Order: sequence, then structure tokens, then C-alpha cells
Amino acid sequence: MRLIICLFILCLSLAGKAQRIKIIPQPAFIIIPSEERFILNKKTMIVLGHGVNSEKMSDVLNGHLQKFYGFKLAVQKFSGKSPVSNIITISYSPLPDDSAKKGSYHLTIKKGAINMSSRYSDGLFYAIQSLVQLLPPGKATSFSLQTTTIYDYPRFEYRGMHLDVSRHFFPVSFIKKYIDYLALHKMNYFHWHLTDDQGWRIEIKKHPKLTSVGGWRNGTIIGRYPGTGNDGIKYGRFYTQEEIKEVVKYAADRYITIVPEIEMPGHASAAIAAYPELSCFPDQSTEYPKECTWSGPTAGKQVQQTWGVFDDVFCAGKETTFEFLEDVLKEVLELFPSRYIHVGGDECPKTNWKKCPACQQRMTDNKLKNEHELQSYFIQRIEKYLKSKGRTLIGWDEILEGGLAPNAMVMSWRGEQGGIDAAKQKHNVIMTPGNPVYFDHSQSENEDSVTIGGYNPIEKVYAYEPIPKELNEEEGKYIMGAQANLWTEYIKNPNKAEYMLFPRMSALSEVLWSTKENRDWDDFQKRLIVQLKRYGQWKANYSKAYLSPKTTVSPTPANDGLLWTVEHKYEHPAMIRFDARNRLVERKENIPPYNKNDIASVTRYVSLDTIERQIQATVTNTDSITIKRTGVYGSTVYKLKPDTPEAIVDYSFPIMSVYQTFYFNKATGKKITLAKQADSKYPGDGAFTLVNGVINEKGFDRSGEFIAFNGKDCEAIIDLGAEKEISSVVVNALKRRSSWIWEPAGAEALGSADGINWLPLKQTTDIRVFKDEKVKIDLSFQKTPVRYVKVIIKNRGTIPEGNAGAGSKAWLFVDEIEVE
Repeated sequence: MRLIICLFILCLSLAGKAQRIKIIPQPAFIIIPSEERFILNKKTMIVLGHGVNSEKMSDVLNGHLQKFYGFKLAVQKFSGKSPVSNIITISYSPLPDDSAKKGSYHLTIKKGAINMSSRYSDGLFYAIQSLVQLLPPGKATSFSLQTTTIYDYPRFEYRGMHLDVSRHFFPVSFIKKYIDYLALHKMNYFHWHLTDDQGWRIEIKKHPKLTSVGGWRNGTIIGRYPGTGNDGIKYGRFYTQEEIKEVVKYAADRYITIVPEIEMPGHASAAIAAYPELSCFPDQSTEYPKECTWSGPTAGKQVQQTWGVFDDVFCAGKETTFEFLEDVLKEVLELFPSRYIHVGGDECPKTNWKKCPACQQRMTDNKLKNEHELQSYFIQRIEKYLKSKGRTLIGWDEILEGGLAPNAMVMSWRGEQGGIDAAKQKHNVIMTPGNPVYFDHSQSENEDSVTIGGYNPIEKVYAYEPIPKELNEEEGKYIMGAQANLWTEYIKNPNKAEYMLFPRMSALSEVLWSTKENRDWDDFQKRLIVQLKRYGQWKANYSKAYLSPKTTVSPTPANDGLLWTVEHKYEHPAMIRFDARNRLVERKENIPPYNKNDIASVTRYVSLDTIERQIQATVTNTDSITIKRTGVYGSTVYKLKPDTPEAIVDYSFPIMSVYQTFYFNKATGKKITLAKQADSKYPGDGAFTLVNGVINEKGFDRSGEFIAFNGKDCEAIIDLGAEKEISSVVVNALKRRSSWIWEPAGAEALGSADGINWLPLKQTTDIRVFKDEKVKIDLSFQKTPVRYVKVIIKNRGTIPEGNAGAGSKAWLFVDEIEVE
């Protein structure tokens, strides 16, 4: 039997490259044996084979057909009278233990029948998800399906998505929809972030004030932190225990496990507002960032109205703290059957613990060297409690600090290092690094709504490899999988949540399900176009960033200007040339026949100092423009006018546009080198990012326009190409302390004629920080002839206590360097 299966898989593997079906995530093995078709229509019957536990699987398939196509199929259990043609069979297949991975399935489409089989119920569920992706996303009652044989299984055991409902609450109806999205992508874990500083969202009957008080805040900052004010609107809600049970069952029916998160010891403001005695200093009023506007009372303990990290955390010195948390966890465990329980453990300032007599006494009694070991003590006590109940603790990678609890699982979010360290210590790991799987980060370079910042386009998500190269084969086995996180500081409603999820969730699903050998970006893009139509069928809002023109900036070969390259994903671009008044003057003969869906890619140049405009179009999907002066440049994709004898652009139907302002100075487009390379998490376009003529105008949302250094200075040398008189160097940078990004400590400029001998020009610690968190350092000096300019930008070093990331290395984010 084993030999037959191996030969079968080999045949599938060899034929896989010829597959023409469009399923996401990509199945492990596919073969298309012939050009025959199966016709699925209202007369098709579902036949349940032996061993199927119930009609649950037929309900799943019929539920999809009813919801999206308006009809159901008849169902019967297998018998001698069952039809043998125009049927879909769903059956249990007892394959040998070593021949089938958990969640694996077979799906075969023949001319007269569709057969789905697995030795696992979740495998049958995944087979149905593959089948429904073979149906067209438009309305129909009859489908012609390609004959196909699929053998499929997941690569990783843990395939997850996260949702924060503390910063902004989402109703049960959307939570169920969110779970449906996971199921459609063959994901199997939903990480539900239920508590934080801004709201407690789960009913705990023994401690009702957690929701009656901690579930509400008196207002929320407006706009990006620190905000332009406060809306003054009381905000909150929570899930009752009955609602939680309903959601847990809904997820289980879709083979999804919900992992609840109850934050501790930090991010505890909402709980402390409800029960001040949980604080080290119950009588002290809640502190909030002075740069933020507060609404309502300020006396006493309050639920936070802004985002960030706060010093008021659970007191680790009081036994009552642990009694309270065990009370909470007892009720949580009764609601969630999940083996895994997430307790946070991240971003816990030690400021109050250092001043708290009870915490200091706890350290003395337990011979703890510092407050990091006190946090480890805290987590280990909770871990022992959970273990006694048969559960496993998950925590963010900060739980490594001071010593890891014996059976804890680490969720690595501050890059991959925490996960690497945990795996080397033989602890299970879930990878979730901010770059690239924080889905609250922007997915467009020109994001049209406020996000928390960062830039994680779908290309970066698809390229992610959860098992770091630093791990050997044995260590790599401790990587259980990965998940993407959706934090909701700037996501207020389901529509925005969907916009941030899609299409990136589709890319992540393939990273986690498909084998590395089966992942192919070019092929994924072809399948993604069909998936975008499915989003429409699901009535899901999604970002069009993938279809937006993509832009890159590079130096000209002679380093005397810039090349701005614009690329779009639309098919059938037309090569059309216009004069300034948009008259058609040239049409290339190699334009293919066009119809109403054909596209013209038109590149516009608009000067800042004149009204003149030149318009060009491109015969391919990519166009490069040489730029040698300050100006605003743009590219617009248009439809062509249908039913006209010539390829004429229909200017009433612009599809999308991209614009960029370039600012020229003596350093723009020149050769530049770095003494130390930027951190791989924020590489920008390498050193050239600092002289590419683009000055970041949207803060952290355009993080691709920065290069970043973690705990290190930035030292750059710019070759001006010839000796020139200069009198100033301006450094553009970013300050965002809530994200551990600190303004530079200072900067220095030096000049040289030969690149060897350097003359100091100016150094300063005078730094201008603007309201939008942009930073400028102006180094002005007497006119000096130089060819080479060295700029040293100083990192702040270690983040001081009382700030987000205290004790960690500060990030230095550097943008454009201007030389005049």
C-alpha cells in the first residue's frame, strides 16, 4: 500500500507544473489527467460514504452553494441504490498512519463524479474549501469543472490570524465572518486579543467591574498618536459568556481553535481601573501622555484613552494579584477548550515594581536579581497554574527575559530573534514578526487612511519564510507555524479591518499551508486575480494596493539624475502618445485588439515652476522616466474607449493614479555608501534611499522611505561626482517613541576632496521635531569646496525607563540627506 501511494504522489508531483486550476493556498500535488469535464448542477447528488460521522460535511458544501449560488444539492448515505454518475462523494479513508499528515485529503474530479476523502474530519473540510474555489465566483447554477486529482496537506501545524478587540470592539457577527475568512483560507487558529489598557472585553462573573468599569473609556484620541484632540465619546462593549460560547462553537465547527489572550502583567490599565488594588500604588491617579488630550475625570484609576505603554501594571508583590488572575483564568478555561492560553507578557515597564515595597520584598524572598527576573517569576507562576489545568501558556517573546517558563510557547513579534532563541532552548514557537506579518501596517506606499505605520505589501508577506535560516533542521522543528496580527488602534470598523486583511491573508495562507517548492510568486499572482473576484463574491472589502502602480527610484547610469519606474498589473496596455492638449498623434501597430476592458497606462509630468504638461503612454506594464529637476510626477491608468476605430483613451474612466514629488539638491542621485548597513527589517532601497530625492511626507506610513539602525549610528559618505561648493547639510529623520523610534542624539558633517582626508564642517545636537513626528537637523557652515560629504547621525542608544521598550536599543530612522 505504501509503495502505491508513493508512486501516486510522484506522478502528481511531476504533473503539478502543468496544473491550470486556481486554488489558494496552492495544493501539494496536482495532476490533470485529461481535458474531460464534470458538470455540477442542481441535479448533482452528494453521497456520504461509510465512516462519515454525520451530514456535517454535506452541510458545509450545501451552505456554501446556498449562500453564494442560491441552491442546495440532495444528500443520501451510500447504499447499493446510490447513483454512480453526477455525484459528489464524501468519505472517510483510513490511510496508514505514516502516509497521511493531519489535515490531508484527496480530491478527485472525474467526468462522472467528484470524490473527496480523508482519514481526518478537518481534511474533508479542507477538501470542500478546495472544491468551492474551483467554482466560478459569479452567479451560476451549472459549473463545468476540469478533471483533476489533488493530494494535499498543510505544511505547518499552526496557521493563525489574530484580532485585537480591545482598542476597538467588533460585534459577534463580524467575529463569525472573520472566522469564515480563516476557514476559507484553511487556517486553523484564531488568536482573540480580549484585554488591554483601552478596554476589557470578556465577561468575568466573579469580577463584574472588569466589564462594567474596565470595558468603557471616556473618549479616544483623534487621528494618529498623539492625536489632534479627543472625541469625548464614551466607548466600550464586551462579550457575554454566552456569546463567547457561541463563537467558540462556531469556530470549532470550522476546525478553528480560538486562543484567548488575557494580558499580564503589563497592559493592565482597564483591569486596574476596575480594581485599583491590583496596582502597586492604588491611590495614585492614572497617568497619561501629556501630549495627548484627555476626556472626562482624571482623578483615580481610569481606562486609557490613547495608545502606548503605561507604567501602571499588575503588582507582582501582592498575593491578591495572583488570586485575582487565577479567578479570571478559571472562567476563561471554562469558556475556551483550547490547549493554548495566551497571557501576553509584552511591554511591561518595571518603573512601579522598582518603587513598590511589596515587589521588592518578593524579589528578596525569592532571591531574584532584578525586575526582569520578577517578570519571569510572574509568568512562571501563571504557567504552573495553567499546566495544572492541562493547558499550555503562550506569551510574546518578552517572556524570555529573566528566564523562560518550563513549558511555555513563545510568540516572536520583535523580529525573529526571540523565536530563534526559544527554538534553540527546545521551546515551541509561533512566528509573528512585525515585518512582514503585522497587518495593521500599510500595504500601499500611498496609503489613503491612517495606519500605525510600517509597510508590509503582499509581496513581502508572500516572500516570508517562517523557519529562520539560523536554525538547523532539528531546531526548525520547534517552529509550529506563524500568524498575522491585526491590531486595531486605527481600525474602527469591520470595513477597515477587511481592507487591512485582504489580499494579504491569501498570501499568508499559502506561506503556511503550501510546501516551499510549490510557492511561486508569478503563479500566485495569476491565482490572486481570481481570488480578488472571490472577495467580491464574499462581499469583503479589500485593498487595491496590489493593483496600484508600483514605483521604484534608482540612479541614472551616470549618477546625474533619477530613474522613476512605474509598473502596473493590468493587462492590455496600449502605446499611445499625446501632445500637451491630449490629441492622439501616434498609435503603435503592435497594439493587440482591444475591448472595453483594455487599459492605457499614461505617464504625466507636471513641473512645479511651469504649467506645461507632457503625456506619454507605454506599450508594456512598466515605464521609466528620467528626472533631473524638482517636480511632481504622476502615472494614471485609464480604460480605452470601447467600440471606437482607434485606441483612444477614455479620460472619464481613470482606474488609479500614483504621484510623487521629487526634490533635487546636490546629493540627489549621487553615489552613496554606508559604514554600517541598515537593519534588514527596514532596508528601504539601501543607502540610495538617503539621496533618492523623496522626502517622507506621511510619517511612519511610508517606512519604505527610511532606512533604520537598531542601537547603531548611521554613517554615510556621498560622492558629489566633482568638487562643488556647499554650505549646508540637512538630515531628515523620524521620531516615534511609542514604536521605539527615537530622534537622533545629534549629527555631524565632514568634507573631503579625496575621500581620505576629512575636514570637520559642522556638528550639532540642535534637533527640530515637528508635530507630525518628522525630524530635521540643519548643519549650516561657510561655503567649502568638497567632492565627498560624510554625514554621521547619532543613535540615542538604550531607551530609558518609563518609555515604550525601556532597556532595549532605540531605533534610528533616517530619511533624505540634503546637500546645498
